[in-house]
Amino acid sequence: MAAATASISRTSAPTVAGSNSSEFRFFLSCDISLPLTFRVLQALIPPPAQDGLDKKVSELFVECKLYIDGVQFGLPVNTRLESSGPPYCWNELITLCTKYRDLTSLAQLAFTVWDVSSGEGRSVVGGATIFLFNSKKQLKTGRLKLRLWPQKEADGRVPTTTPGKVPKNERGEIERLERLVNKYERGQIQHVDWLDRLAFSAVDRVKERECEKLENSFPSLVVEFCGFEHRVVFQESGANFYAPAPVSLSNELVTVWDPELGRTNPSEHKQLKLARSLTRGIIDRDLKPSSNERKFLQRIIKYPPTRDLQADEKQLVWKFRFSLMSEKKALTKFVRSVDWSDIQEAKQAVELIGKWETIDVADALELLSPDFKSEEVRAYAVSVLERADDEELQCYLLQLVQALRFEKSDKSRLAHFLVNRALSNIEIASFLRWYVVVELHNHAYARRYYSTYDMLEDEMMKMIAREDGDEDGFRLWQSLSRQTELTAQLCSIMKDVKNVRGSAQKKIEKLRQLLTGVFSELTNFDEPIRSPLAPKILLTGVVPQESSIFKSALNPLRLTFKTASGRASKIIFKKGDDLRQDQLVIQMVSLMDRLLKLENMDLQLTPYRVLATGQDEGMLEFIPSSSLAQILSEHRSITSYLQKFHPDEDGPFGITAQCLETFIKSCAGYSVITYIMGVGDRHLDNLLLSDDGCLFHVDFAFILGRDPKPFPPPMKLCKEMVEAMGGTESQYYTRFKSYCCEAYNILRNNSSLILNLFKLMERSNIPDISSDENGTLKLQEKFRLDLDDEEAIHFFQALINESVSALFPQMVETIHRWAQYWR
Repeated sequence: MAAATASISRTSAPTVAGSNSSEFRFFLSCDISLPLTFRVLQALIPPPAQDGLDKKVSELFVECKLYIDGVQFGLPVNTRLESSGPPYCWNELITLCTKYRDLTSLAQLAFTVWDVSSGEGRSVVGGATIFLFNSKKQLKTGRLKLRLWPQKEADGRVPTTTPGKVPKNERGEIERLERLVNKYERGQIQHVDWLDRLAFSAVDRVKERECEKLENSFPSLVVEFCGFEHRVVFQESGANFYAPAPVSLSNELVTVWDPELGRTNPSEHKQLKLARSLTRGIIDRDLKPSSNERKFLQRIIKYPPTRDLQADEKQLVWKFRFSLMSEKKALTKFVRSVDWSDIQEAKQAVELIGKWETIDVADALELLSPDFKSEEVRAYAVSVLERADDEELQCYLLQLVQALRFEKSDKSRLAHFLVNRALSNIEIASFLRWYVVVELHNHAYARRYYSTYDMLEDEMMKMIAREDGDEDGFRLWQSLSRQTELTAQLCSIMKDVKNVRGSAQKKIEKLRQLLTGVFSELTNFDEPIRSPLAPKILLTGVVPQESSIFKSALNPLRLTFKTASGRASKIIFKKGDDLRQDQLVIQMVSLMDRLLKLENMDLQLTPYRVLATGQDEGMLEFIPSSSLAQILSEHRSITSYLQKFHPDEDGPFGITAQCLETFIKSCAGYSVITYIMGVGDRHLDNLLLSDDGCLFHVDFAFILGRDPKPFPPPMKLCKEMVEAMGGTESQYYTRFKSYCCEAYNILRNNSSLILNLFKLMERSNIPDISSDENGTLKLQEKFRLDLDDEEAIHFFQALINESVSALFPQMVETIHRWAQYWR
């Protein structure tokens, strides 16, 4: 516990043990030198205590006084708002002049509730006094319910006559539950979504039952104190800052706070600086590591990008920096070992980076993460990215746009690089523009992205038409701007369609009526518009009779567009749903498909295109397919469905061998990918199967292990899928497991690239990433980097067996089908 503490000293600045800075996650600011702040929420006055109040016009306010060592400190503070009639709610933030650092261990807050409804003065309703530090010298945080002593004004004496803390022997079930909820809100109880919902519903029922006994309870006041990321502990100045608790002979756990934990040892720091100072000379150039040091260095080099280096590891990498220059994988570890606050050391590091063996693109992405502040380091990373071709760059474009927020200036080298590449590739230009447009809604970084948007527009407008027939910059920019006009018109259509009451057929008729009437210009564009999903495709108009809507709450549009090439392009447009998370997952599917194909492994994946055009709207590519739920309902089995489209009497199970192989490979690919990504809420309605046997997943509202259903299996592998492979004893099921294990090891070997991409997305506003600080670590755990390839094969085979034999998901699937039936 001492590693997660902070300390308050009357004579020195606050410190945070186990941290390199005094940064607190506090809703007002980030250090305890600020004024004492808390929130007065409400007063709970049971019926007997209201006898002295006028039920119709009762007006209450709260007076607060701070006492330090029994003496009033400063002037009393009142709530600005008066609460009329039960419930008496204020929810008002109060800030005192006294700072946290000025408090003593006996500091108290005295709250008095006054009734001012009579107009002839005020009368006391009740008072309560609360110590700001508990018996362990820890600062109290979170929501607290204080007992009010009727008709008594709160006093700040030690001991007080109006203690707000309810004695243990008088606490009931509600008090016990409130203490648990307070711990939950402070993060001391693990959050489990499905279990939390059950627990809180049970808590509500208990409160309703206990409220019937309200007449026997005491009046109370609910206040909320600010919370810090770490425990804040009171510390007296001087040698005897805190006497440890007496050790008893019983088996009681004793907590001893160490105020120096996490602080730098001055003598060690001086020794370290001298050692690094001596190694800056030419003597290090000829240093070679011993066999043990070489093993240690190789182990450090293999660390995942999420792991920070310890002081001794940094020292070792710095010591042998010259001998490591030929190992490109060692560069990122070297950059982490540099003390960038030391000007001379930083200067030498920049010189060495320029002479180092050129690193891979995956490592360059790591150098663009928020962990690296040096402009020289980030510029070097961009120079490595310049070697990537357009196809590879598109795989990382979403993350590179996110990386712009970590740059020091609006017109950074990374911004110039992205704009310059966009000028030579219309697909990159279109996607870059959309990615930037979505980020304009983020107020914290809007200026940065407006600058990038203006750079892209200005540079593109300067382009002159080339002799090969390409459009000039003005026409290209106009073609991209018209994409925004198209999405705005589709939003208007969706709004009109959604307002139609009645069956889905009536809404479809309304859609087609709008496309042939008010929005008839959409049937034939004046000029072709580049498809936002595939900018090389020119859309010429919508086909009203082939357009429809999906039966769901949001009524997404399914639109068929004519194209300049004569082919049809089918697009789904959604409004009211955040597609940025789906966009990220599909980008990862596309990237992993590329990584597998580079190893000559094509698992027949279907990375359909997804583009978020706003925080609550976007487009998806429509792939003709049927859900497994629909297939099993109409054909009873997957095998019967595939026999209908690819019959072969001589083939396995009456299906062509190629179709069955496609099905097995796609099952294997998505089993591995959805496991690594921690995709949740898998059921037969979001598993789709195309006519050629390609299985694929849709709807990625839950990732990184989140799942609304309890006890989800490691991967979605239902018995119907296994039966289509001939059962667990068939050769085809064995082949499926072989594909899974091979794909898993290939992706494990590329784990650094995938982890670096996720690291760059950590500060985005994507729900499951921004809400979980350990999201990247959860992803890393799925790779099991502690295992070699053979051990990883055994591990993944065990996961497959666990998923196939899981019974609880089958029961949940049955419940889901019933819910869909009765919807």
